[in-house]
Amino acid sequence: MRLTGKTAIVTGGASGFGAGIVRRFLSEGARVMIADLNGDGAADLASQMGDHAMSHQVDVSNGASINTMARTALETWDHVDILINNAGITHLPAMMEDVSEDDFDRVVAVNMKSVYLTARALVPHMKSRGAGAILNVASTAGVSPRPRLNWYNASKGWMITATKAMAVELAPSGVRVNALNPVAGETPLLKSFMGEDTPEMRAKFLSTIPLGRFSQPEDMGNAALFLCSDEASMITGVALEVDGGRCI
Repeated sequence: MRLTGKTAIVTGGASGFGAGIVRRFLSEGARVMIADLNGDGAADLASQMGDHAMSHQVDVSNGASINTMARTALETWDHVDILINNAGITHLPAMMEDVSEDDFDRVVAVNMKSVYLTARALVPHMKSRGAGAILNVASTAGVSPRPRLNWYNASKGWMITATKAMAVELAPSGVRVNALNPVAGETPLLKSFMGEDTPEMRAKFLSTIPLGRFSQPEDMGNAALFLCSDEASMITGVALEVDGGRCI
């Protein structure tokens, strides 16, 4: 059991990649807060997972909501070992100049501002303990952008840079910070990336992935487990591509 005694917060944990991480962490002995804007979805998953899972409704773009999430976790567990910044959103495929300001602002708030807000809420606690692991779920879009997803691509590139900057600053305090770069996966966001979920569009996306399949929540769970476990104690500032060869 690689996470026995550890506690973890997973934002966007009710579905998709987040749920895959939640399930994997629980299977390895962690206590996990499933934090999601979809409070009912988080509660449903927690009820399936047993006593080591708890749910919390959170808006990751709102500082007060993030602070309440952090306070609830600390009051429940006394400490937080692992933070997974997984909550994310995209705009629909469009030419960059055609994306509305509201859609742009939402992408920035959920994909970028949330990382700042969770850091502000939980990094002081991790520094005081001299230990912690933060994992930011970015994307291959931040490394090898697809057209018509410009501002989503940019937000994930920002997240990768933020990961490296956080890693450099927090390493002396014993806090590790890494990222995952998943390729398009079988999650609720897939249709948003493609614009329409048709066999032709799926074939187009799959043609760019050498291993020939979309990523799965289990793939993210396995990669996240390693990076957040003590087995990765010498790894920080890494953006691990879990992409079937997409970025080769």
